[in-house]
Amino acid sequence: MSAMERFREYTKDVRSELAKVSWPTRAELRDSTWVVIITVLLVAAFIGLVDQGLNRAVGLIFR
Repeated sequence: MSAMERFREYTKDVRSELAKVSWPTRAELRDSTWVVIITVLLVAAFIGLVDQGLNRAVGLIFR
């Protein structure tokens, strides 16, 4: 099988698989995006607070 035939077979398989994909609606995508943004902000705030607390604790130990 030549490289060109393998490429054609590959693109045919890709198209077949993409037809099976359940794409989200615009509203679902928007809602999911907001969930991700809020989650990232909450995790960043938590990590920032833990980092600040540990930084102060280490500062007290080595003072």
